[in-house]
Amino acid sequence: MLNGNRVLAEAGPGVYTIDAAYVRPGLAAVHLVVDGGEAAFVDTAVAPSVPRFLDGLAEAGLAPADVRWVLVTHVHLDHAGGAGELMRRLPHAELVAHPRGAPHLIDPEKLVAGTKATYGEAVYNKLYGEIPPVDAARVRTVADGEVLPLGGRDLEFIHTPGHALHHYCIVDGAHRLVFSGDTFGVSYREFDTADGAFIFPTTTPTHFDPEQAHASIDRIVGYAPEAVYLTHYSRVTEVSRLAADLHAELDAFVEMAHHEPALPALTTALTAHLRKRLRAHGCVLPVRVQDELLALDAGLNAKGLLAWRQRTG
Repeated sequence: MLNGNRVLAEAGPGVYTIDAAYVRPGLAAVHLVVDGGEAAFVDTAVAPSVPRFLDGLAEAGLAPADVRWVLVTHVHLDHAGGAGELMRRLPHAELVAHPRGAPHLIDPEKLVAGTKATYGEAVYNKLYGEIPPVDAARVRTVADGEVLPLGGRDLEFIHTPGHALHHYCIVDGAHRLVFSGDTFGVSYREFDTADGAFIFPTTTPTHFDPEQAHASIDRIVGYAPEAVYLTHYSRVTEVSRLAADLHAELDAFVEMAHHEPALPALTTALTAHLRKRLRAHGCVLPVRVQDELLALDAGLNAKGLLAWRQRTG
C-alpha cells in the first residue's frame, strides 16, 4: 500500500471510495463496487493513480482477476486518463464506455491533444502521464437504458449530456444509488457545514449545454436516489435540495456568461458568486482557502461557458 496507509473507505452498500490523489486530496474519487465476488471500478482518474486502485482492491479482499467492469462515465482525462493503464492490470475486465467516448479510449490521440489545448502542455505532462490505448476487443459500448450485471445487482446506464456528449451515469436502482461522474456537479467536503453539502455545476469545455444539463439532472432525480456518488467528491444525500441548487446555479452561470465575455472577468465573477454562496451556506474557511479550492473549477467553468456562447452565438 502507498505510504503504508489504507486507501479504501466504505461509502455505501458494496461501494467504496478511493481518493485518486489527483491534484489534491478530496478532488477526485474512484469508486469500487463489489458484489458477489465481482468488482467494478467507476472512473479511473489518471495513470499515476492506478497503484492506489489496486491497493484498494486488495484491501477489499479481491484480486485483479475479480474485476469484471471498468466503467468510464466520460472520457475527460481526470475520469478516464487511467483507463488504459488500469486495463493492463486487470486480465478479465471489460471497459464500458459511451458510444461517443469509446473511440477516444481505443485511440487517445485526439483526447490527449484536446486536454493539452485546455490545460497547456506543462500541466498535462505533470498530471496525466502516459495514456496507453485500450484494445478495442475489450471495449464495450452501452446504449441508453442498457443494464449490465455485477454479482447480484443490476447497473443501468443512462446517457446524460450537458457536461459532455459522451457522458453516462450509472443507476443502481435496488440500492437507490447513482454514480454521476460530473453530471450532478461537484461537491467538496471542505465546504460542508451544518447546512449540509455545497454543490455547483461543472461547465467545462467543450460540450457544455445548459438545456441538456438541466434535463440530465432531472433525469437523475427521477430515479429518487438516496445518494449520488460524484467523482468530485463522492457521496452526497439531500438529492432534491442539491438538484434545486444545481438548476439555480446553471441559470446564474449562464447569465454571468452573457454579461462577461472575457475569460478573466468571467472567472472573477464566478469566483465571487461562489464565495457569496459559501458565506450564505455558513462556510467559515478563510477567503484565501476558499479561492484556492475554487480556482481550478472557476477557470475551467468560465472556459466552458465561453465555448458554449461561441458555439451557439
